[in-house]
Amino acid sequence: MIKFHFIFDKTKKAQNLKKKLLKKYKNYTPSNAKVIVVGGGDGYMLSSLKKYLNFNKPFYGINCGTYGFLMNNFNKDDLEKKIFLSKKIYIRPLNIVAQTNKFKKKILAINEVSLFRQSRQTVSLNLKIGKKVILKKLVGDGILVSTPAGSTAYNLSAQGPVLSLNSKKLAVTPISPFRPRRWKGKIISNKQKIKIKNLDSKKRPIAAVADNIEIRNIKSVNIEISRKVTFCVLYDRKESLIKKIKLEQKRQKK
Repeated sequence: MIKFHFIFDKTKKAQNLKKKLLKKYKNYTPSNAKVIVVGGGDGYMLSSLKKYLNFNKPFYGINCGTYGFLMNNFNKDDLEKKIFLSKKIYIRPLNIVAQTNKFKKKILAINEVSLFRQSRQTVSLNLKIGKKVILKKLVGDGILVSTPAGSTAYNLSAQGPVLSLNSKKLAVTPISPFRPRRWKGKIISNKQKIKIKNLDSKKRPIAAVADNIEIRNIKSVNIEISRKVTFCVLYDRKESLIKKIKLEQKRQKK
């Protein structure tokens, strides 16, 4: 018997799922459970992964949101059997050190970190990858750095590339660039370190958003893939994250 710890979002759909599952299964503490079952949407899954990180447990998401890219579809099949047969996917997040005018903050991003203007003024950014300055000055709405797991989210909406989950790559994608107008972004190794600097923090303030955490008045951010943190997410074999990403890659090529 697999011991579960259940957590649910506050939405009506998630609460209805809670009633169904807790009638059938006992809700163990996170430390005693073998799997953490998350009922909600992608945003709730992202926050849950970080919240329960220190328990070092695999996560199984049940979609109660809209798209549910990180989640599994719920049906009346035996949950214990589905999880036992599920496929393990390992995701490494981004380590981000954000420097503002007043403080420095360290955060994790599983999908992406995006920097964008927080006023009517366009951003003015300097992009450095490793020891090389890639862009002396990027003018536009902003820029984002995405992991393979997050490459089908905001990154795809910003015309960025969809990355294979095992590619060991990161996508650096501009958001509505004005200068240089034809710069489409860059795919880089996940071993490289990225530094993005605000060239005019007084006149052109920017915000950084790491998944669902926002920090305003950014002066600079340092970004690199985490070498210590790995999330284990479980997927039904017919709907694994790898298959979902491959489907998006095919759509992007059309």
